[in-house]
Amino acid sequence: MNIAQLNQNFGITNTVRFVEGQGGLPFIQINTDKAQALISVYAGQVLSFKPVNQEADLMFLSTKAYYQAGKAIKGGVPICWPWFGADPEGKGRPAHGFVRNRMWEVIETGVNPLGEVKVTLGLNDTPETQAIWPYAFQLRLIITISDTLNLELTTHNTGGQVFTITQAFHTYFGVKDIHHATVTGLDGKSYLDKVDAGNQKLQSGDVKISSEVDRIYLKVSNDLIIRDAALKREIIIRSQGSQTAVVWNPWEKISKEMADLLDDDYSRLLCVETTNAATDAILIQPGNRFSLIAQYQVK
Repeated sequence: MNIAQLNQNFGITNTVRFVEGQGGLPFIQINTDKAQALISVYAGQVLSFKPVNQEADLMFLSTKAYYQAGKAIKGGVPICWPWFGADPEGKGRPAHGFVRNRMWEVIETGVNPLGEVKVTLGLNDTPETQAIWPYAFQLRLIITISDTLNLELTTHNTGGQVFTITQAFHTYFGVKDIHHATVTGLDGKSYLDKVDAGNQKLQSGDVKISSEVDRIYLKVSNDLIIRDAALKREIIIRSQGSQTAVVWNPWEKISKEMADLLDDDYSRLLCVETTNAATDAILIQPGNRFSLIAQYQVK
């Protein structure tokens, strides 16, 4: 992608600027009077979001993240689509689908009357994607930057066959100290414990992290809160189109095993993911659309 051409077509003076990012990937820098953000066109991925009244970024982004074709970027908001987790058909296809490791298309940028910046990125099916997943689709991600970060991922079934998807905003939130971070809003909810062979369990009280956690919470409410006591802030997560949520932290052993994480990065990240996962699979008829929406607000 030609950076100069992207700026000519989609840049907005003093607000939206395309730059060559790490690994030569095209990045979008956004500056408003309410927030700053960084988006990678590769993977359609928000990498950074910081309201002007906050000292710390909302996102965790690994200093060892890969920025190369075929690799996922560790941090920010990776998009898992058209499946979440392992290949549902056991064909050896990559975990979490194929859109988080390919180049997206810039569709549109703009500023609305409220001063909110909107960036629309997209992917359509190609012979290459058809070989991986044999369906026709149009995928659109609308990223809205204000004092909140809003994400809307819309799947349009443009073919003649019904298909089913699972998906996620696999969001890496930054926390100052995982030992002093909790998730509220899941008390009394059942979850599938992927650390314990997928056994179903019941959450009691707030979610606290003191070891590896990988859970799919079922029939969740649309409002969750991360309380980051060490930073004295709350991250409010509001969702639409989702009945499941994932909470993940790799903890010490896996953090050390991952080449794109520092050994102690587990102490600075907490994934609370807005998902359609497990029993929350979405069937989309030919010609129909489905949208997954998340809003992140810092207080």
